[in-house]
Amino acid sequence: MTTQFLIEQIRKKESFLCIGLDTDLDKVPNHLLKEEDPIFAFNKAIIDATHHLCVAYKPNLAFYEAYGIKGWRSLERTIEYLNMHFPEQFTIADAKRGDIGNTSTRYAKAFFEDLGFDSVTIAPYMGKDSVEPFLAFKDKHTILLALTSNKGAFDFQTKMVEGQELYKHVLETSKTYENSENLMYVVGATKAEYLKGIRSIIPNSFLLVPGVGAQGGSLEEVCKYGMTKDVGLLINSSRGIIYASEGVDFAEAAADKAKELQLHMRLALQHQ
Repeated sequence: MTTQFLIEQIRKKESFLCIGLDTDLDKVPNHLLKEEDPIFAFNKAIIDATHHLCVAYKPNLAFYEAYGIKGWRSLERTIEYLNMHFPEQFTIADAKRGDIGNTSTRYAKAFFEDLGFDSVTIAPYMGKDSVEPFLAFKDKHTILLALTSNKGAFDFQTKMVEGQELYKHVLETSKTYENSENLMYVVGATKAEYLKGIRSIIPNSFLLVPGVGAQGGSLEEVCKYGMTKDVGLLINSSRGIIYASEGVDFAEAAADKAKELQLHMRLALQHQ
């Protein structure tokens, strides 16, 4: 999955929506619990109902690891289904890994080669040698946590270091990494006021933006300050879409919510 192909899909679908597959067995409709693999059954139904409205899917690994081997099998079946039936979708392993040397290489092989994801989220705290092993994989993308949407982001990310916020140091330093053209960055929608400064450092990079919807982030504000000539945004929505209904109509309700966001995105693209 090249960046250019992703841009083409955004233009074709008039959408830069990423749907988070944070599948929790405590929240899926009860009738699915009778299935042999209820997590996969839920994901498949969501994907079938929404694939024409989005350009990316992002399983959060915690929601699969929590169920042990069965959860990993559900994740494997989900990514196999996406890659086989909807290869135009950009896939994100929301794993937030971050370790050094050969450990990072093994994580990268797991997500890029074994499972076949297009990208993976990475925590940058351990620095260059924890990130570059991921960047070594051709046509794969590393999504660096830059400025996140959670309240605890202010504990470290916005602290001043030598006259500049720490997250800006992360952005500046990451540009010096080998194969840095394959970097994307996580910037929370609840931090939209920071986007102008972020774009002054990384003017063209794609941003994965969580926090629109359930966390209160504004799509309009994100587009105003974060959109580039090639769009440069993937707006993630998870709970607001996949749990739109607890009934047998859950997939249709998810499609309705995704359509609402896609229509707003179409307008944003038209006024770009």
